[in-house]
Amino acid sequence: MTPWVEPLPLQCVDDHLLGPDFGALEANDPEIAAVVLGELDRVRGGLQLIASENLTSPAVLAALGSTLTNKYAEGYPGRRYYGGCAEVDKAEEIGIARAKDLFGADHANLQPHSGSSANLAAYAALLQPGDTVLAMGLPHGGHLTHGSKVNFSGKWFATVGYTVRKDDELIDYDEVRELALAHRPKVIISGATAYPRLIDFAKFREIADEVGAYLLVDAAHFIGLVAGKAIPSPVAHADVVTFTTHKVLRGPRGGMILCRAGLAERIDKAVFPFTQGGPLMHAVAAKAVALREASLPEFQGYAAQVVKNAQALAAGLAAEGCARSPAAPTPTWRSSTCATWVSPGARRRSGVTPPRSRSTRTRSRTTRRSRWSPRGFGWARRA
Repeated sequence: MTPWVEPLPLQCVDDHLLGPDFGALEANDPEIAAVVLGELDRVRGGLQLIASENLTSPAVLAALGSTLTNKYAEGYPGRRYYGGCAEVDKAEEIGIARAKDLFGADHANLQPHSGSSANLAAYAALLQPGDTVLAMGLPHGGHLTHGSKVNFSGKWFATVGYTVRKDDELIDYDEVRELALAHRPKVIISGATAYPRLIDFAKFREIADEVGAYLLVDAAHFIGLVAGKAIPSPVAHADVVTFTTHKVLRGPRGGMILCRAGLAERIDKAVFPFTQGGPLMHAVAAKAVALREASLPEFQGYAAQVVKNAQALAAGLAAEGCARSPAAPTPTWRSSTCATWVSPGARRRSGVTPPRSRSTRTRSRTTRRSRWSPRGFGWARRA
């Protein structure tokens, strides 16, 4: 393993990493300024491998800290419930155009405050309470919004969970089809929060068409790799694609929705006014900035390198005996995306503990343990 290298002193950090107008913050509120400095020191003081995080660019930070945060803009460009929205309309229109062009989508909505908010809006557009949803079970890699009983998705809808196979921990597409035929879901969800291999979106489309279901792809963890052309896109296969903008996409914290033209009006109404009020226009502008950055050639190099880094990390940890199975690495160990999943038990057996590393906890696929006593950790190297 690569030896730990002490970070440079904090004074060596460029000022732009502190965000815009940090001097004004430091002068007016030294306590919060100290928190910002402390967080930056924390980030620089260890290896950040949390699968849900990334580092935004100075340009994204500048948009987030701009005067656009002062503007109320309920509604959509040209159809606002407040006056004086001509300039923020431009920001949202630019972002929508960039999203449609980057992902080849018919329609884009940049207003969701998070990936979970985007999923809530997608449910609202496609379902009625009590409808059946087929999604990956949480212990097998699914997200809270894919049917967890503590979440709206599990409380308001009848969720059926598909699994990964025990022998190789890959999605069992035969089981997905069998469950779809047995339960006739109105929506099938593809995508996960803890699944490091490529997903066969064409197969999911085939299954959805067979039972007359909508196909919703939650692309939060890999959409940046799609933007960088490092992995196949789900957009041509899905009715709706939801994602966060702050993971591999390197944008501000927030969400986004892409959809087919025939669902555009339903998606927009589900975001506003059904699930949200006024959009965060500084965040919408920052999303637009991130989308432009993701369209540049250098972003493709970044995305390809992210995959190479994840594969190198997986191979190195496997060589140290950190496979999820004590016997041998499973195919899911060989990452195809940006994430690697590690068994704490295997990590203890190998004695490998990256110094000052940060990781994501996940529940076991085979035991009923709390996430606070997890059987798996997610590592990703995106920054």
